[in-house]
Amino acid sequence: MRKIFVTGIGTDVGKTVVSTILVEALQADYWKPVQTGSYFSTDSDKVKKNIRNTRTKIHPETYVLKQYMSPHAAAELEGVHIELDKIEMPQTGNTLVMEGAGGIMVPLNDQHFIVDIIKKFDCETVLVIQNYLGSINHSILSVDALKFRNIRILGIVFNGPPHKLSEDIILQYSGVPCLGRVNKENVISPDVISRYAEEFAGNLK
Repeated sequence: MRKIFVTGIGTDVGKTVVSTILVEALQADYWKPVQTGSYFSTDSDKVKKNIRNTRTKIHPETYVLKQYMSPHAAAELEGVHIELDKIEMPQTGNTLVMEGAGGIMVPLNDQHFIVDIIKKFDCETVLVIQNYLGSINHSILSVDALKFRNIRILGIVFNGPPHKLSEDIILQYSGVPCLGRVNKENVISPDVISRYAEEFAGNLK
């Protein structure tokens, strides 16, 4: 079973959109192990809404927390303790796209971080990068943290308006391929996701 983990250099950089594109391109299953901010919506619902293929199965989250904040903080407010051992990958014969919460060093509890989920399941990793002041630093630190743990980085996806100088230095330093780019879209819809899925498909082998 192929396991692809979608993470980002921070929060709100486009992980769910990229996850949806990968799910559609590969007709893969989707799983969000830890969901925060469920008071508003869940990423599983967003993925389900914007895919067209009939093969994908959306697997239930292990932890669903209402507040939109770091998992360890949201869990504390609800009297929950997130345990890495209780996060068990769903069984499927299909490719599985998993989506993290925030960046790779977001804490689950006082000992474990999102990166520990990636490591536990030995996933290929896709790093989503959005340009903002400080994003080069955050990108390079994220790449180094993944490489330090011997995690394979499948590729980088740039999300939002292009910034060639930033992108060039990130790709040059990391040596990681760019899987594609997601432009700033006014609306995310099945049509938009399908278009990007076609563009990305050839780079996901």
